[in-house]
Amino acid sequence: MQDQAARKLAVTARSLRDTLAALHLPFETADIGAARAEAAAALRQLDDHVLPRLDHLDAPALVVVGGSTGSGKSLLVNSLLAADVSRSGVLRPTTTSPVLAHHPASQAWFQAGRILPGLARVTTGEAHGHSEIRLVSTDAVPTSVALLDAPDIDSVSTQNRELAAQLLEAADLWVFVTTAARYADAVPWGFLSQAQRRGTPLVIVMNRVPAGFGDEVGAHLHTMLTTNGLIDVEIFLIEEQPLIDGRLSPAAVAGLRGWVDRLGSDHAARAEAVRRALAGAIVELGDRTRRVADAVETQIGTADLLRAVVIGNYDQALRQVGDDISQGAILKGEVLSRWEEVIGTGELMRQLRTGLGRLRDRVVGALSGKRSGDERLNGAVEHVAETLIRTRADRAADDIVAAWRSQPAGARLLADSAADLARSSPDLPERAGRVVRDWQAGLIELVRDAGGDKRTTARVLSLGVNGVAMVVMMVVFSHTGGLTGAEVAVAGGAGAVGHTLLEALLGDQAIRTLATKARAGLDSLVRTLYNDEAARFLAVLDAVPLASGAPAELRRLSTELGQA
Repeated sequence: MQDQAARKLAVTARSLRDTLAALHLPFETADIGAARAEAAAALRQLDDHVLPRLDHLDAPALVVVGGSTGSGKSLLVNSLLAADVSRSGVLRPTTTSPVLAHHPASQAWFQAGRILPGLARVTTGEAHGHSEIRLVSTDAVPTSVALLDAPDIDSVSTQNRELAAQLLEAADLWVFVTTAARYADAVPWGFLSQAQRRGTPLVIVMNRVPAGFGDEVGAHLHTMLTTNGLIDVEIFLIEEQPLIDGRLSPAAVAGLRGWVDRLGSDHAARAEAVRRALAGAIVELGDRTRRVADAVETQIGTADLLRAVVIGNYDQALRQVGDDISQGAILKGEVLSRWEEVIGTGELMRQLRTGLGRLRDRVVGALSGKRSGDERLNGAVEHVAETLIRTRADRAADDIVAAWRSQPAGARLLADSAADLARSSPDLPERAGRVVRDWQAGLIELVRDAGGDKRTTARVLSLGVNGVAMVVMMVVFSHTGGLTGAEVAVAGGAGAVGHTLLEALLGDQAIRTLATKARAGLDSLVRTLYNDEAARFLAVLDAVPLASGAPAELRRLSTELGQA
């Protein structure tokens, strides 16, 4: 890979890193665990290997020594370096913190944290835990090579296994250590297949081979490698033998030692190995990026679904309120009684005879402490309509909460929300009552204007605005699907008196227009109220950081990686 191409690719890789770092996968969907792991792995792969290698193609090659539990990785590293740099023993797991041996001339490169930046450097004493890496400076490795002793890939410790996988993904080359008793195990072959897919240069060391069985087990291992598509893999066999000062004899590791030295001295071979590992990592990174893009789309789709549940339920509540009104739900009980009072006492006729009737009755009412009939009627309408509006809103909130709770994503939002979304807003009854009162007050202005027709307006003013408004209100509550006829069946026909009189004085079209506008005004006010209720749920959704453009951006960057 040429330096110019590497610089161009580094720009894309950094953009990808920024996008991944800013990414959020907050919703608990069916595959969210795998998606989050994929995004985290892609980010680690960029930090641990791809970006530092793109920036410094000529940096020392990182050879990761990995393998199964008890295979003798640390023993092998100590024997290669003729020094006890990595703790070995019979206890399992032995290696919990990785140990990286590098040449003194390469010290600045590894101490600066360019590779594996998430691991704290320890240069004196032992490293502890899975967040530290011990650096050992030694002349026993070439200047252009570093050896890293990794934890077991099949450790009983989950953290050990995860760290081992991370280190193997950061490798330029991989020395896989197994034993004659363990080389056919399933777990190691999963890692070997991963190395094959990525194109990571691979060397296999079979340790503890029984004397005299080297040819037999070596041939079988070679057959297994070929069958699994792993060709051109160099194999080193180490027979079972007594240790010398706790290490393998120089002769036992001479083959692998020669391989390390050749790697250090052959610039072309080392550069080719680094290039192969980097190219494979970039291909894998592109695949991961596309899978992350799919996961983000699922997250956005989940948010859209939860949003649609909110909007759909409050839209349905609005339609149900409309159906309730059209089916005469308000014209029952107290409302009907108050309307019959207005009709029976002749109060409506008085108001329709003169616009002064309303003012006179209010003055009398104020002096006597009694409410007029139309005031009692308006109060009854307010109470019944407010109850109807609130009931439908409560049902919508219940249905939304039930639907959200049926999905892990919605259930988590409800659990984490500071707002109590399990029921409607505490002040909903008061706000619903205000909606009805505002609508009733608006009827006065609507009737006063009478649709903009000057002649009709003049007649309305002569009849009395309040009386006409009262009849229009009752017309709205007593028709199904708008005005279709000349009579309104309210209170056994009593309501038809007011409507018939208005029709005779104003005309059927004027009544139709007034009722249609009045109904639209009520729908608009209720919709605004329900939108406010829906906003409580939508605010919780909107607080979740989701980038709608992230999938397209991730796919674009993945394509650019593939074109490198």
